[in-house]
Amino acid sequence: MRQSKNSFRHDSLQDTKSIRKILEAVTEGIEKGKLVFSDEDDKIVMKPDGLLELKLTASQEDNRQRVNIRISWQEESKKKGSKKRLSVSS
Repeated sequence: MRQSKNSFRHDSLQDTKSIRKILEAVTEGIEKGKLVFSDEDDKIVMKPDGLLELKLTASQEDNRQRVNIRISWQEESKKKGSKKRLSVSS
């Protein structure tokens, strides 16, 4: 069974101190196993656990510089196993 997709997006201009505080909050949330993202319009709660995949890219093009950090993981199914009996035949 597939869960519905929930997403959160926030775009804004921030100074370096604000970015640092946001990254520290993300780090703390990963450590504690709970991330909460919210603004006036939306909210999402995530629970990172186990092995997390990290993808980091950095690029420079003319005057534009960019760093992307992507952290992803899969939630373990709340159902530890199906109670339905499997039958395979040929």
